[in-house]
Amino acid sequence: MATIKILTAAGFVTSVLFCLVHAEICPLPCICESLGQMKGWLVDCSSKGLTEVPALPISTRKLYLQNNSLTTVRLGAFDSLSNLEEMNVSDNPWNCDCHILYLKLWLEDFSESSLANVICATPASCERKLLSQLSGNELEGCRKSFPIKCLDFFWRDLALISLAILILILTLCALRFSKKLAY
Repeated sequence: MATIKILTAAGFVTSVLFCLVHAEICPLPCICESLGQMKGWLVDCSSKGLTEVPALPISTRKLYLQNNSLTTVRLGAFDSLSNLEEMNVSDNPWNCDCHILYLKLWLEDFSESSLANVICATPASCERKLLSQLSGNELEGCRKSFPIKCLDFFWRDLALISLAILILILTLCALRFSKKLAY
């Protein structure tokens, strides 16, 4: 009888611990489903009205963030998700300014198809454009204060090449002159 009570108590403690761990790793108001023992989590945060990406379990394999109110993603939000296999971030009102660059670069490395579904809502200059088609210079706030012009590089390079040619010519002349003195 004592053995049964110990086993029942151990089962109860295990259940409570599982619930606590599950509650800790599954962000509210998302729904998390186990993909099997040691296979990670499916984290479904779709259509939850989220305005920011919640802290996610590091064992997330599938992540659904579509149809929320996400406008940007904080720097490093997905960096710990090394087991991620599938992600959907479509149908959010993305603000395509310089702060969205992290998401753009991360999705370029992770999944071109996920990036292809990110459509900018703001600013007006980027409205309804695909994030994948925008360069860093087109993202508001990413332009440098003092843009470098290609023509500046051309004149600098031309001056350096001219100087190198002049030094080469002077070296050859000095070499010929020294040979004439030797004879």
